[in-house]
Amino acid sequence: MAQVSDLGIDLGTSNVLIYQKGKGIVLRQPAVVAIERTSKKVLAVGTEAYRMIGRTPGNVLALRPLRQGVVSDFELTNTMLRHFMSMVIGKRFFGRPRVVLSVPSGVNEAEKSSLISILFDAGAKRTQLLDRPIAAAMGVGMDFQKPYGCMVVDMGAGVTDIAVLASGQVIEAASVCYGGDYFDDAIIRYLRKKHNLLIGERSAEEVKITLGTAVPPLSSLTDEVTGRDLLSGLPKTITVSSMEIYEAVKDAVADLIESIQGVIERTPPQLASDIFEDGIVLTGGAASLAGLPEAIYNELHIPCGVADDPQTSVVLGCGRALDNLNAYKSVLSDSRRLR
Repeated sequence: MAQVSDLGIDLGTSNVLIYQKGKGIVLRQPAVVAIERTSKKVLAVGTEAYRMIGRTPGNVLALRPLRQGVVSDFELTNTMLRHFMSMVIGKRFFGRPRVVLSVPSGVNEAEKSSLISILFDAGAKRTQLLDRPIAAAMGVGMDFQKPYGCMVVDMGAGVTDIAVLASGQVIEAASVCYGGDYFDDAIIRYLRKKHNLLIGERSAEEVKITLGTAVPPLSSLTDEVTGRDLLSGLPKTITVSSMEIYEAVKDAVADLIESIQGVIERTPPQLASDIFEDGIVLTGGAASLAGLPEAIYNELHIPCGVADDPQTSVVLGCGRALDNLNAYKSVLSDSRRLR
């Protein structure tokens, strides 16, 4: 039997990604657990559980164990991580892995300790925490250790981390709730108000992906959306346009841009001028909203771009930390200091 490899984990509100040292990204699964309502028995985890969202009978619940980047259900998070780690490690290895785990920059010490306890229970021998914006910057190859300002906006489902980095540390940062779920909720509210149609979170996410845009579309695309008619109580299918979805999310986009502006305004002037010159890098799954870099540039007049594969930036940063622990020890929090 071989010695188990160390792991880098991006534990997100909507997805979990795992990097295995020597292999790269080996797991990408929805952060969802399906349980039986009364007995609390776990029925499915990950992709299988995600397929049950909005489609389960009354006795089955499909739940996200994390909300806005923090643990909302300790036991389910433990179950989910055990399942995913066993999928990666399997039974052909012995020992317990060292884990580098990304955490939102706004997480407090109690929430960090909770995450560490869960990982130890799930099988980690040692856990080191890495701020998500630093992990994202590492994942896209930013050289944040130089005395030069750079800015990363990591957009997850529940939390968006906005950070200015320089000299190997976070200079200014904010964690806000303006992520993918925030855009989905805006779409749900819009369709409910304008069309008397109630849709679920999966449908909202799907229409965001197909029609969502942060700027007025040059040509309006359309798609069908099915939900429950709030007047008749019956299923109903309507046709919606990309212009409508823009109207639905534009205020949410404005909230995000205002938060980015706030971080820049609190940044030392010299570092802020670096950002105006070199721009902002967007990472995270929610950064894929069409037109988002353009919307940010239109308001702030700062160049903005999206990482090549924004959803993997954070877990790749965790992997880079695993591969170079000594080089990045200054940005890693050791579990032994937090317990």
